[in-house]
Amino acid sequence: MPFADIAAIAGISLACALLVGLVGLISLWLLRRRSLMLQLCVVILAVVVSLAAGVLAVAEAMYISPHDLLVVVVVTGISAIVALGVAILLATQLVRGIRSLQTLTHSVGDGERIDGSGLRGVNADLARVADELVSTSERLAAAREEVQLLDRSRRELIAWISHDLLSPLAGLRAMTEALDDGLAEDPARFHRQMRRQVDHMTDLVDSLFQLSKITSGTLVLQSEPMSLHDLVSDAVAELAPIAQAKEIALVELTSPDHTVVGDARELARVMVNLLANAIEHTPPGGTIRIRTDREDESMLLSVQDSGAGIADDDLSRIFEPGWRGTDARTPRSGIHGTSGAGLGLAIARGIVEAHNGVISAHSSDGGSRFDIRFPLAA
Repeated sequence: MPFADIAAIAGISLACALLVGLVGLISLWLLRRRSLMLQLCVVILAVVVSLAAGVLAVAEAMYISPHDLLVVVVVTGISAIVALGVAILLATQLVRGIRSLQTLTHSVGDGERIDGSGLRGVNADLARVADELVSTSERLAAAREEVQLLDRSRRELIAWISHDLLSPLAGLRAMTEALDDGLAEDPARFHRQMRRQVDHMTDLVDSLFQLSKITSGTLVLQSEPMSLHDLVSDAVAELAPIAQAKEIALVELTSPDHTVVGDARELARVMVNLLANAIEHTPPGGTIRIRTDREDESMLLSVQDSGAGIADDDLSRIFEPGWRGTDARTPRSGIHGTSGAGLGLAIARGIVEAHNGVISAHSSDGGSRFDIRFPLAA
């Protein structure tokens, strides 16, 4: 075929395609605010009409016989209609998938857990988007549950702490009024009781301040290498008189070689809280064992008591601030400087996690055990 004929065919086809394409672009601009299905139909129609117009224009320009021209027209028309139908069918399926994505998106916004399995057979790209939406909905649901749990804990903590503060304040007011009115037969005893109530509230406020530093991330650690053996020995010596008064044996199973890097003051507070908690829940004549061990890439510190243990339902909440494992919210004085407000274990967890450690609680018929795992000292 001569080059001139090829150039003529190409020119005719290009002119038809440009003309139809221009009409299609104008139509898309006019329909830019309409549905995606209508816009896809315009695109598909432009492609099919462009192809058919080019074929028919070239056939007409070639001056073929009327019979051959009719054949070309029929074949082109049928092919265009079939192609248009198939394209519209595919476009309908695509639009259906997009509408399903819209539904999933609304469900994510409403906080519902969604299922994207219905889009996996539509389109690989839509299926990937659906999987991302499902993953996002799961993360949002988990975050929402965590926020609800934190909000519930916060409200319970405020209610419990308010109750614990009101009780000693009411006692202080009653005693001060009795002293002012001269109704106290033994003023010295009243003064001692008032001092104990003030000390209790001081411990409570100090615990709240410590917990606020932990939860706000403002806890500053002065870390240095330290011996777990010395940490345990100091805490045992501090609480030994209370344990002896309750006839509880404190057994140290530690080694001077077991060291960690941490803040000695903060870790001493953790140790005292755990030991005071064990003493409080161990019956007279019981035993508390404090053990240190080295495990692979961590150092283990455990406190095992011989009390009644911890209920399975309570293990998941035992480190929540203000939680005491009982519905009775009777305020009580803590052991040796602890507030007794259910903040000790929450503070202990915060301090341990600030040291990149992990604290966990376990229960058995022989009592309860608290394990702390610290990273090994470099």
